[in-house]
Amino acid sequence: MTQVALAERLEISASYLNLIEHGRRPLTAPLLIKLAGVLDLDLRSFAPEGDAQVVEDLMEAFGDGVFDGHDLTASDVKDFAAQSPRIARAVLALYEGYRDSAASVRALADRVSSDQEVPGLASWRLPSEEVSDLIQRNTNYFPELEAAAEALWVEAELDLDDLYGGLVRHLKRRLGVRVEIARQGDETRALRRYDPDRRRLALSELLPTAGRNFQLAHQIGLLAHSEMLDRIAADAHLSADASRALCRVAMANYFAGAVLMPYDKVLEAAQVLRYDVENIESRFQASFEQVCHRLTTLRRPGREGIPFHFLKVDIAGNISKRFSASGIAFARFSGACPRWNLVAAFLTPGKIRSQLSIMPDGSTYFCIARTVLKGAGGFRAQHSVHAITLGCDVQQARKMIYADGVALNNPDAAVPIGVTCRLCERTDCEQRVFPAIVQPLDIRENVRGFSFYAPPPED
Repeated sequence: MTQVALAERLEISASYLNLIEHGRRPLTAPLLIKLAGVLDLDLRSFAPEGDAQVVEDLMEAFGDGVFDGHDLTASDVKDFAAQSPRIARAVLALYEGYRDSAASVRALADRVSSDQEVPGLASWRLPSEEVSDLIQRNTNYFPELEAAAEALWVEAELDLDDLYGGLVRHLKRRLGVRVEIARQGDETRALRRYDPDRRRLALSELLPTAGRNFQLAHQIGLLAHSEMLDRIAADAHLSADASRALCRVAMANYFAGAVLMPYDKVLEAAQVLRYDVENIESRFQASFEQVCHRLTTLRRPGREGIPFHFLKVDIAGNISKRFSASGIAFARFSGACPRWNLVAAFLTPGKIRSQLSIMPDGSTYFCIARTVLKGAGGFRAQHSVHAITLGCDVQQARKMIYADGVALNNPDAAVPIGVTCRLCERTDCEQRVFPAIVQPLDIRENVRGFSFYAPPPED
């Protein structure tokens, strides 16, 4: 669109629009709203995501009991982050250091009390946290890995109907690696073991088809694109060797997912099938978790999928994987809200549950959640159960088949949720287990509310 054409639709002069574009006139709120209507833009896309994330992290940090009695409000935190962003990030780093130190002290005390040998103290930040932050900064999209995966399909002449055979042949012909299936009891219980001296890759017979294909592609990524993985892992925010090693593994996983589900093919399938995860599973011979992961990576400019958020927790509520492109906030230092369908998914294993939810600030999201079973083996094998949620802003929900029949425009149909108890302002929640940072603990001997930390209103 030319400058003149845009000016006409905004009902202003072209010269005035030129001054705005060159920063010599302000873009007023009424004009911004009109611009959003003309160009079909979401006004929230203009918000500084980095600043918003800092505010969310600060709110969670200040929700720690160590700050009780300081009467901090959300406005205080927002003003602080806006006026002193560098100091705000420094405070976050200080709080993370405090958390890690406290955890190290607890671990040290446990070991001393058990008469065990005392190891070195923990590093300031967990490698998993640093890698999660790297993925979030890159919006979970790594174009060089996508290009490498697409090149592999051409070079290896891969076929979706015989992906396993094509990957095995490529490993043998191009990389000189022989693939074998390890029988249970032959060696250790590793699902994948690569011997660089013998150029042998052993895959456990316990792996399903999706798992075997994924591990083959993962090994190709490690061998054929090691320098690319090193470049990504050289990110300045990764502070330790363990973080960089974990980043290489995470990026090799990303590459493997891109190989199993090529970008254009999986985006087309997602749009045609309306993001029916289980149908996409069947088409690409992938697992439920692999498909959910892949759907969050569809961020190619001009060819984007739905901006999803993704969360994975175990039955104890520990968060092992998290990513958000939808704008929803996740807890960094504590567990998730028990009202999320992610938690309820454990009550109906293997069944997809959908939920329309609303945050305290009024933002509304649509999510699906399902449990996944981890582990392989026979009768005596140990298995672990995790729950995965995949969700988006309510404005994107109609693109998903799971939203059919859901009253997305009815706020009364949404489940009120929060980030964590300490940050949530809701006082009518029967599942609250901590007092809210904005609501001091109010003990009344003669009155019982929804919970001990949620007193009823005054008579």
